[in-house]
Amino acid sequence: MDINKINNPEVTLKMKKIFIAAFILIISFFTTQSYVFAQDSTGNNDMQAFMKYMTPAKEHKMLEKFNGEWDFQMKIWMNPDGPPSTASGSAKFEMILGGRYQLSHQDCKVMGMPMNGMNIVGFDNAKKVFMNLWIDNMGTGMMYCEGTYDEQSKTFNYRGKSVNPVSGKDEDFRQLMKCTDENNFSIETYMIKDGIETKSMEISYTRK
Repeated sequence: MDINKINNPEVTLKMKKIFIAAFILIISFFTTQSYVFAQDSTGNNDMQAFMKYMTPAKEHKMLEKFNGEWDFQMKIWMNPDGPPSTASGSAKFEMILGGRYQLSHQDCKVMGMPMNGMNIVGFDNAKKVFMNLWIDNMGTGMMYCEGTYDEQSKTFNYRGKSVNPVSGKDEDFRQLMKCTDENNFSIETYMIKDGIETKSMEISYTRK
Protein backbone atom coordinates (compact mmCIF):
# COMPACT_ATOMS: atom_id res chain seq x y z
CA MET A 1 0.00 0.00 0.00
CA ASP A 2 1.37 3.45 -0.95
CA ILE A 3 0.63 5.82 1.91
CA ASN A 4 1.24 8.82 -0.39
CA LYS A 5 -1.99 7.99 -2.36
CA ILE A 6 -4.32 8.13 0.66
CA ASN A 7 -6.57 11.24 0.35
CA ASN A 8 -7.06 11.97 4.07
CA PRO A 9 -4.06 14.13 5.14
CA GLU A 10 -4.44 13.26 8.87
CA VAL A 11 -4.51 9.51 8.13
CA THR A 12 -1.55 9.88 5.80
CA LEU A 13 0.47 11.74 8.44
CA LYS A 14 -0.34 9.16 11.16
CA MET A 15 0.58 6.23 8.93
CA LYS A 16 3.85 7.90 7.93
CA LYS A 17 4.69 8.36 11.60
CA ILE A 18 3.89 4.69 12.29
CA PHE A 19 6.09 3.52 9.40
CA ILE A 20 8.96 5.78 10.49
CA ALA A 21 8.70 4.61 14.11
CA ALA A 22 8.63 0.97 13.06
CA PHE A 23 11.61 1.50 10.76
CA ILE A 24 13.62 3.15 13.55
CA LEU A 25 12.71 0.32 15.94
CA ILE A 26 13.85 -2.34 13.47
CA ILE A 27 17.14 -0.54 12.78
CA SER A 28 17.75 -0.08 16.51
CA PHE A 29 17.06 -3.76 17.19
CA PHE A 30 19.51 -5.06 14.59
CA THR A 31 22.14 -2.48 15.55
CA THR A 32 21.88 -3.50 19.22
CA GLN A 33 22.02 -7.21 18.42
CA SER A 34 25.06 -6.72 16.18
CA TYR A 35 26.83 -4.79 18.95
CA VAL A 36 26.01 -7.42 21.57
CA PHE A 37 27.16 -10.22 19.26
CA ALA A 38 30.39 -8.39 18.50
CA GLN A 39 31.02 -7.82 22.19
CA ASP A 40 30.28 -11.46 23.03
CA SER A 41 32.42 -12.74 20.18
CA THR A 42 35.36 -10.52 21.11
CA GLY A 43 35.01 -11.43 24.76
CA ASN A 44 34.99 -15.14 24.01
CA ASN A 45 38.06 -14.81 21.79
CA ASP A 46 39.88 -12.85 24.47
CA MET A 47 39.00 -15.42 27.11
CA GLN A 48 40.11 -18.31 24.90
CA ALA A 49 43.42 -16.56 24.22
CA PHE A 50 43.92 -15.91 27.93
CA MET A 51 43.12 -19.51 28.86
CA LYS A 52 45.58 -20.77 26.23
CA TYR A 53 48.21 -18.36 27.54
CA MET A 54 47.89 -19.56 31.13
CA THR A 55 47.73 -23.31 30.42
CA PRO A 56 51.05 -25.26 30.57
CA ALA A 57 51.97 -26.53 27.09
CA LYS A 58 54.18 -29.29 25.72
CA GLU A 59 57.21 -27.05 26.22
CA HIS A 60 56.50 -26.96 29.94
CA LYS A 61 56.26 -30.76 29.95
CA MET A 62 59.68 -30.76 28.32
CA LEU A 63 61.11 -28.78 31.23
CA GLU A 64 59.72 -31.33 33.69
CA LYS A 65 62.22 -33.87 32.38
CA PHE A 66 64.97 -31.96 34.19
CA ASN A 67 63.27 -32.26 37.57
CA GLY A 68 65.39 -33.92 40.23
CA GLU A 69 68.84 -33.66 41.78
CA TRP A 70 72.06 -33.26 39.82
CA ASP A 71 75.81 -33.04 40.32
CA PHE A 72 77.78 -30.68 38.11
CA GLN A 73 81.32 -29.81 37.10
CA MET A 74 81.98 -26.20 36.10
CA LYS A 75 84.72 -24.34 34.24
CA ILE A 76 84.99 -20.54 34.29
CA TRP A 77 87.30 -18.50 32.05
CA MET A 78 88.15 -15.14 33.62
CA ASN A 79 90.82 -14.72 30.95
CA PRO A 80 89.93 -16.28 27.59
CA ASP A 81 93.62 -16.94 26.91
CA GLY A 82 94.31 -18.58 30.27
CA PRO A 83 93.27 -21.81 31.98
CA PRO A 84 89.78 -21.95 33.50
CA SER A 85 88.90 -22.08 37.16
CA THR A 86 87.08 -25.27 38.09
CA ALA A 87 84.36 -26.07 40.60
CA SER A 88 81.94 -28.85 41.45
CA GLY A 89 78.50 -28.58 42.97
CA SER A 90 74.95 -29.80 43.16
CA ALA A 91 71.59 -28.63 41.87
CA LYS A 92 67.90 -29.37 42.36
CA PHE A 93 65.26 -28.71 39.68
CA GLU A 94 61.50 -28.54 40.32
CA MET A 95 58.38 -27.16 38.64
CA ILE A 96 56.55 -24.32 40.41
CA LEU A 97 53.30 -22.35 40.04
CA GLY A 98 51.31 -25.25 38.66
CA GLY A 99 53.94 -26.45 36.21
CA ARG A 100 54.34 -23.08 34.49
CA TYR A 101 57.96 -22.45 35.49
CA GLN A 102 60.98 -24.46 36.56
CA LEU A 103 63.07 -23.36 39.52
CA SER A 104 66.55 -24.67 40.28
CA HIS A 105 68.80 -24.08 43.28
CA GLN A 106 72.51 -24.50 42.54
CA ASP A 107 75.38 -24.54 45.04
CA CYS A 108 79.16 -24.80 44.70
CA LYS A 109 82.40 -23.03 45.55
CA VAL A 110 83.99 -20.64 43.07
CA MET A 111 87.59 -19.58 43.77
CA GLY A 112 87.15 -20.72 47.38
CA MET A 113 83.93 -18.74 47.89
CA PRO A 114 80.48 -20.32 48.27
CA MET A 115 78.20 -19.65 45.31
CA ASN A 116 74.44 -20.03 45.73
CA GLY A 117 72.32 -19.41 42.66
CA MET A 118 68.73 -19.64 41.51
CA ASN A 119 67.52 -20.16 37.97
CA ILE A 120 63.94 -19.74 36.70
CA VAL A 121 63.05 -21.09 33.26
CA GLY A 122 59.70 -20.83 31.52
CA PHE A 123 58.01 -20.82 28.15
CA ASP A 124 55.84 -17.91 27.02
CA ASN A 125 52.85 -19.38 25.16
CA ALA A 126 52.15 -16.06 23.43
CA LYS A 127 55.69 -15.11 22.38
CA LYS A 128 56.65 -18.74 21.67
CA VAL A 129 60.03 -18.41 23.37
CA PHE A 130 61.79 -19.94 26.36
CA MET A 131 62.80 -17.48 29.09
CA ASN A 132 65.75 -17.88 31.44
CA LEU A 133 66.53 -15.77 34.51
CA TRP A 134 69.60 -16.29 36.73
CA ILE A 135 70.51 -14.69 40.08
CA ASP A 136 73.19 -15.58 42.64
CA ASN A 137 74.98 -14.30 45.72
CA MET A 138 78.08 -13.27 43.73
CA GLY A 139 76.40 -10.21 42.27
CA THR A 140 73.40 -7.90 42.57
CA GLY A 141 72.22 -8.06 38.96
CA MET A 142 70.19 -10.51 36.92
CA MET A 143 71.09 -12.45 33.80
CA TYR A 144 68.12 -12.74 31.47
CA CYS A 145 67.88 -14.37 28.09
CA GLU A 146 65.30 -15.73 25.66
CA GLY A 147 65.59 -18.54 23.17
CA THR A 148 64.22 -21.47 21.25
CA TYR A 149 64.67 -25.24 21.25
CA ASP A 150 66.09 -27.18 18.32
CA GLU A 151 64.66 -30.69 18.31
CA GLN A 152 67.25 -32.12 15.92
CA SER A 153 70.28 -31.16 18.00
CA LYS A 154 68.35 -31.26 21.31
CA THR A 155 69.70 -27.81 22.16
CA PHE A 156 68.21 -24.73 23.78
CA ASN A 157 69.64 -21.63 22.08
CA TYR A 158 69.49 -18.50 24.23
CA ARG A 159 70.58 -14.91 23.71
CA GLY A 160 70.53 -12.18 26.32
CA LYS A 161 72.37 -9.47 28.23
CA SER A 162 74.26 -9.30 31.52
CA VAL A 163 75.99 -6.39 33.19
CA ASN A 164 79.77 -6.06 33.23
CA PRO A 165 80.53 -5.17 36.90
CA VAL A 166 83.67 -3.23 35.84
CA SER A 167 82.08 -0.98 33.22
CA GLY A 168 78.53 -1.07 34.59
CA LYS A 169 77.24 -1.63 31.06
CA ASP A 170 75.24 -4.48 29.59
CA GLU A 171 77.03 -7.01 27.41
CA ASP A 172 75.50 -9.50 25.01
CA PHE A 173 75.90 -13.21 25.59
CA ARG A 174 74.85 -16.47 23.98
CA GLN A 175 74.05 -19.63 25.91
CA LEU A 176 73.60 -23.21 24.74
CA MET A 177 71.97 -25.94 26.77
CA LYS A 178 72.63 -29.31 25.15
CA CYS A 179 70.70 -32.40 26.23
CA THR A 180 72.87 -35.51 25.81
CA ASP A 181 70.32 -37.91 27.33
CA GLU A 182 67.87 -38.02 30.25
CA ASN A 183 70.76 -38.20 32.74
CA ASN A 184 73.24 -35.73 31.24
CA PHE A 185 73.18 -32.20 29.86
CA SER A 186 75.59 -29.28 29.54
CA ILE A 187 75.54 -25.49 29.42
CA GLU A 188 77.98 -23.29 27.52
CA THR A 189 78.07 -19.49 27.79
CA TYR A 190 79.78 -17.16 25.32
CA MET A 191 80.25 -13.42 25.89
CA ILE A 192 79.93 -11.26 22.78
CA LYS A 193 81.89 -8.03 22.34
CA ASP A 194 82.34 -6.17 19.06
CA GLY A 195 80.92 -9.20 17.28
CA ILE A 196 83.55 -11.54 18.75
CA GLU A 197 82.53 -14.46 20.99
CA THR A 198 84.64 -15.75 23.86
CA LYS A 199 83.73 -18.76 25.96
CA SER A 200 83.22 -17.78 29.59
CA MET A 201 81.64 -20.83 31.21
CA GLU A 202 80.95 -24.53 30.72
CA ILE A 203 78.92 -26.75 33.07
CA SER A 204 78.33 -30.49 32.78
CA TYR A 205 75.41 -31.98 34.73
CA THR A 206 74.90 -35.61 35.73
CA ARG A 207 71.74 -36.85 37.40
CA LYS A 208 72.25 -38.22 40.92
